[in-house]
Amino acid sequence: MQHVDQLVELAGAAHEVLPTGVTHLDPAPAVFEAMLEGWTRQQRVRFLKGDTIKPRVDLVRRLADFSNQYPWQWTASEVECFVDHLRSGDKPIMVSTARGYLASLRLFLDYVTDARYDWPRVCRERFGEIPQQVLNEWNTVTHVAEFEGQPHRRPLTYDEVQALFDAADGLAEEIRAKKRKGALAAQRNAVLLKTIYAYGLRRSEAWGLDLADLRHNPKAREFGRFGGLFVRWGKSSNGSPPRRRTVLTVPEMDWITPALEQWIDEIRPLFSPDKHHALWVTERRGRLSRRGINEAFEEARNAAGLPKELDLHCLRHSYVTHLVEFDYPERFVQDQVGHAYASTTAIYTGVSDDYRNRLLARALREQQIEGLGGLP
Repeated sequence: MQHVDQLVELAGAAHEVLPTGVTHLDPAPAVFEAMLEGWTRQQRVRFLKGDTIKPRVDLVRRLADFSNQYPWQWTASEVECFVDHLRSGDKPIMVSTARGYLASLRLFLDYVTDARYDWPRVCRERFGEIPQQVLNEWNTVTHVAEFEGQPHRRPLTYDEVQALFDAADGLAEEIRAKKRKGALAAQRNAVLLKTIYAYGLRRSEAWGLDLADLRHNPKAREFGRFGGLFVRWGKSSNGSPPRRRTVLTVPEMDWITPALEQWIDEIRPLFSPDKHHALWVTERRGRLSRRGINEAFEEARNAAGLPKELDLHCLRHSYVTHLVEFDYPERFVQDQVGHAYASTTAIYTGVSDDYRNRLLARALREQQIEGLGGLP
């Protein structure tokens, strides 16, 4: 039998989270909580974020509550019944969500069945059972499609983008005409939504922008201090810090420069931000919240009469699609939006029939020219 002093020192090992010399009146809940604490530590040392770890731990608790069993008692059928339960009801989970849940549970079971963390020995000695890895290829969801997101998430058409911006501007004018509070916030929201679209930003990327993130582009001096945005809160993965990139202002979006200039020079100072460095500030002199950004989009979307299924992220899809329709190279578009793989950018793209017809007409013209050139 392996003793504690012979164990490999790993973060999250049983002897690190289970107190020695303590007899629990009800040992099962104590061991379960220690397992979760150990798994949390094991993920923390891999530099995973709290908002990644907590949902995973919560999911394990949900399975334990649903099955009324502890991990060392779980069988494949218990997990399968849990997922089947989540697929039913008023709000069934999607395939991609089920895959994520099963992947998280599989990671947890990998952890508690790994002899290096000593949980098999602890469970065998205390309960006469040991945890088993019950999730394998035969009972997890296979990734068979490139895109499994919600079907209603799509790029906005040019007319829809314009309607959204007109509605956002109209909200500010309406509030100002009625002499109600909130006109400045509505003006801020209008510029915010235009910026998200003009640079293809994620919500967190727009949220984290500071005044210092405005960039000159020596190759496009006509844009002045708005030649680009330095994005510091890009999407991270596998415990890495947020990815950084500079998004260049493209000529087709040059209308964003006067909008940002008016916001920074005329509107933002009216919020009395003092020395606050955030680009998007509130009446309370703080940074606009992520939820506030969502609400800004939803309010403008409803005012424009656009489908309620469209969300803020659809503006990013629209940016990718429209850059492609402007004939920018794939690599440029990929770098602009910060995608690690071109295949991800392709998933975001939903070009219009008009664009495809233009491509077809261009190909036919080139074919005709080549045919004429071959005549004697």
